[in-house]
Amino acid sequence: MQPETDPKHPEIDPDTAQPEKSIIKNLPQNVWAVSLTSFLMDISSEMVLNVLPLFLSNVLGVKTNIIGLIEGVAEATSSVLKVFSGWLSDKIGSRKWLAVLGYALSALSKPFFYFANTWERIAAIRWTDRVGKGIRTAPRDALVADTVQPHHRGLAFGLHRAADSAGAMLGILIAAFVVWRVQSTDAAFQQKTFQTIVLVSIFPAVLAVIALAVGTRDVKVGKAGAAPRITFKGLGKNFLIFMIIVGIFDLGNSSDAFLVLRAQERGMSVLHILLMLAVFNLIYAEISTPAGILSDKIGRKKLIIVGWLIYALIYLGFALAGTAVHIVLLYVAYGFYYGLTYGTAKAMVGDLVPAELRGTAYGSYNAVLGILDFPASLIAGILWSGVGSWTGFGPSAPFYFGAALALIAAILFLFWKPMLPENQGLPGEV
Repeated sequence: MQPETDPKHPEIDPDTAQPEKSIIKNLPQNVWAVSLTSFLMDISSEMVLNVLPLFLSNVLGVKTNIIGLIEGVAEATSSVLKVFSGWLSDKIGSRKWLAVLGYALSALSKPFFYFANTWERIAAIRWTDRVGKGIRTAPRDALVADTVQPHHRGLAFGLHRAADSAGAMLGILIAAFVVWRVQSTDAAFQQKTFQTIVLVSIFPAVLAVIALAVGTRDVKVGKAGAAPRITFKGLGKNFLIFMIIVGIFDLGNSSDAFLVLRAQERGMSVLHILLMLAVFNLIYAEISTPAGILSDKIGRKKLIIVGWLIYALIYLGFALAGTAVHIVLLYVAYGFYYGLTYGTAKAMVGDLVPAELRGTAYGSYNAVLGILDFPASLIAGILWSGVGSWTGFGPSAPFYFGAALALIAAILFLFWKPMLPENQGLPGEV
C-alpha cells in the first residue's frame, strides 16, 4: 500500500522511514528555491557586512559605541518590520511577493555603499538594507514552513541555513581574494578595498531576486484577522514563554561585528579575519542540515540548550582570549553553535503555533530578537569603549556579559516543559 500524502502538501510524502538522502532529494521546489535565493544573497551581503565594521573603524575612525548603535538600530528596524510583513503575508494569504520585494530592496541598496564616506551615510544604507530584510524574512520563513510537513520542518530549515551559510562562506572567500589582490596582508582595512568588494557584491544580489521570483510558488493558507499588536496572547502561552527565554539570551547576543573587531584587536590582519570567517561558515553549513534532521528525531529543545551552553563557553573564551590563535579556535566552535541552534529555533517557532498564524509568529519572533539586538549591540559597544568621558571596561566586557545571559537562558530552557497537541507530528517533545 502506498503511503497517504497530506492534501495540503501533495508534494511531500510523510513516510519518515525513507532514507535521509531520499527525503532531502524530494523536498519541494520552494525549499530549494528559497535556499538558492539565500545562498546568492548571502554571497552578496556577507562580502560587504563582514568588512563593514573594519571600514567604519579603520577608514572612518568610528568608535565601537557608534558601531554598536549602527548595528543595533539596523537590526531593530529590520525586526519591527518583520512582525508586520509576517502578519501581512497571513492577511493576504500570500508569502512569495513580499519576500521578493524585500530581497529587491536589499539588492538596490548595495551600490550606494560605494559612495558612502561618513558613518551617517553608511548607517542610512545599512538601515535600508535591513528594511529589505525586515520585509522578506517572515514571509520567506513561513513559505518554507507551509511547504513541508512538521516531521520534515527541521530538515527544511536546516537545509536553508546550510545554503545560507555556504553562500556566506563563498562571499567571504571572494572578499578575501579582493583583499589579497588590493592590499595583501595589511592589518588596516582600506577604502579602495571596500569599494571593490561592493562592486562585486551587486551581481549575486540581483541573481537572488530572480531566483526567488522565478523558482517559488505560493502555498494557500488561511487568512489572519486584525493587524498585529505588541502581544502574544493569540499565539499561545508556549510561544510567549519561548520568546521570554530566547529574549534573555538575545540581550547578550550582540552583533558579530564585535567578534570581528575583537579579532583585529588581538592582532589578526583583514585577510586572516576573512579566512577565519570562511571556515566559520563552512562549519555552520556542514552542521545545519544534520542538526535539523536530529531536531526532527530527538526534539528541538535539547539542541538549543546544548547550543546555548556552547555559546556561553565561546563568549567566555572571547573575553579571555590572549592571541589570534585563541580567536581562530573560538570562531570554529562558534560555527557549531550556529549550526545547532539557528535553524532549530526557527523550526521550533513553526511547531508552537497553528499554520494560519505562522507568518505572524515568525514576524513576532524576528521582531523581538531584532528589537533586543539594539540594546544588545549598544550595551556591548558601551561596555567596550564607554560613552562620553567614560572609557568603558575594555574589549573583554561585552563577552562576559553575553556568556552570563546565555547560561541563564539555557538553565531556564532546561526547566521549561512546553505542552503541545499530539497532532503536531513532533518526536515526543520540541
